[in-house]
Amino acid sequence: MYDVHLGGSHNFEVDREVAEAASRLMPTLPAVLRANRSFLRRAVRYLAGQGITQFLDLGSGIPTVGNVHEIAQRENPECRIVYVDNDLIAVAHSRSLLEGNDRAEAVRADLRYPDEVLGHPEVAAMLDLRQPVAVLMFAVLHFVADEDEPAAIVARYVEEIAPGSYVAISHACSDHVDESTMQAAELYSRRIGGFHMRPTERIAEFFTGLSLVEPGLVDLTEWRPDSPRQPQDEKLWTGPGGVGRKP
Repeated sequence: MYDVHLGGSHNFEVDREVAEAASRLMPTLPAVLRANRSFLRRAVRYLAGQGITQFLDLGSGIPTVGNVHEIAQRENPECRIVYVDNDLIAVAHSRSLLEGNDRAEAVRADLRYPDEVLGHPEVAAMLDLRQPVAVLMFAVLHFVADEDEPAAIVARYVEEIAPGSYVAISHACSDHVDESTMQAAELYSRRIGGFHMRPTERIAEFFTGLSLVEPGLVDLTEWRPDSPRQPQDEKLWTGPGGVGRKP
């Protein structure tokens, strides 16, 4: 569905049906998802610029328009990337897309179980977790229910990664939402199996123990934009995103 909104070609009929229904309820949804993808691109480019050569992309789905490995390896061809998803079809399709790239891999695992993810043999083969790594959680934690304790899940990853590592997160936010947004969220929840928008203060808890990179936890369009916002630009509330560094 994410790929549909980005104008990609790696999606299925059922994805297109739900994506189109969500867009009818919330016409700004494609723009919000494009803003999230743009945040991903800028964050990965920033991290590669900080010398990070290892990326763990959790809940990656099918690598779509502007893949992490494309962005990171454009900055540094030595970068290694592991995509993690719990959907068998997404992983199989990802492996097909990554064929021939010996520095990128896709594995099937559930991000809710950090020890299993980090201990996965294919993750261990691709990434040296004794060295700094970037853990990416773009637009995925809002699919983790409160009873699964998403803050504790993030904390476990932070505990296990090396000092100098980074965690990048974007998340659907319940601040400033209107009725159409709530209806779109309910549609996602029914068709996907759980969609949990959270207020900014709850999202900020995911960065506990990390030093937020400037400008902090901000609207996605305001995180190190490629160009300054112009006065005539329409403000689009996209929800918050941020990048934190483990001291």
